[in-house]
Amino acid sequence: LKKLALFVFDHVWACKVNFGTQKDFRKTKLDERVKLVKNIHRMSEFPECEFDEFDLVIPISHKSETLALVFVGGIDHNIDILDESIKFIQALSNIIVVAIENKKLVRQQLEQEAFRKELEIASDIQQFLFPEKLPNTDRLKVEASYLPHDRVGGDYYDFIPINQNQFLICVADVSGKGIPAALLMSNFQASLHTLLRQTPNLTEIVEALNYQVLESAKGEKFITFFGAIYDLKLKTMVYVNAGHNPPILCDHTGMKLLEEGSTVLGAMHPLPFINEGFLTNLDNFTLLAYTDGLTETINEQGHEFGLDSLMAYLRDNFQKDLNLIHQDIIVKLDGFKGTNGYRDDITLLSCRVQ
Repeated sequence: LKKLALFVFDHVWACKVNFGTQKDFRKTKLDERVKLVKNIHRMSEFPECEFDEFDLVIPISHKSETLALVFVGGIDHNIDILDESIKFIQALSNIIVVAIENKKLVRQQLEQEAFRKELEIASDIQQFLFPEKLPNTDRLKVEASYLPHDRVGGDYYDFIPINQNQFLICVADVSGKGIPAALLMSNFQASLHTLLRQTPNLTEIVEALNYQVLESAKGEKFITFFGAIYDLKLKTMVYVNAGHNPPILCDHTGMKLLEEGSTVLGAMHPLPFINEGFLTNLDNFTLLAYTDGLTETINEQGHEFGLDSLMAYLRDNFQKDLNLIHQDIIVKLDGFKGTNGYRDDITLLSCRVQ
């Protein structure tokens, strides 16, 4: 045996061992025809091949999967010696491949551990987004429920006191999932808190948030957002809905969808329009905001839960305890989806002033 090249498959084919050859095969792309071999072949069977200085190609396989290809040349063609040479080459190659596979497994374990730690960090980041405590007084009650689809989701909700009389409640949903989505939403939350300390003007806040999302995500992700500022003394609400599912406002006059606002944040700058919704003489009401994971839950027949089902429930139950409302909706959703799994995060945020 005078020359040898060992190619191993690890996502891509690469030459791991090369000696005695005229050409350096460590930078040579493997011939597509050779990748398909399952038995020992003479290289003369592959005309116009860059590997023609070799005599044989020997596949090294495990459970019908080709792990490596050994190219050998300059071997003695005496049949007995040839057989012994091939057996030796196969045995040696198997040892080398096992070592390479073990190294690959160790690398995969390290990568999985690193990814697990990244997920833990992202999950911790997301938990910091949510308020630690929500108000529960005779005048004001806020309740939140969050059902993540994966360990790291893309939903965000918040309750932010502004002064003695005013507070902001909001819900947001970022396109995509995982660590990038969690980091983008973390920046979004920090920006919202900073902006709210600078101005209570929702239009200015939404314009700035849109620019921040576009700069951070470069147009590859966007965020839907609903934010409302309520004044307990004046009994007024100002809100902006930026491409989000419309929250449902319930009081003695009936139900109203809060749809005024703009398009999603982070898709373009400047926003083509921003319309603030403004409600006066608003008291003794229940507001339910949610993310699209709720209404877009699909049952076994392929039908969505939908906004109509949610409104039908609230029509008769909006005066219930907020915690019971959330429990009822989640139970109804579980029954509706049947054996289907949830496809997205689900967030419920309710606010009651009385």
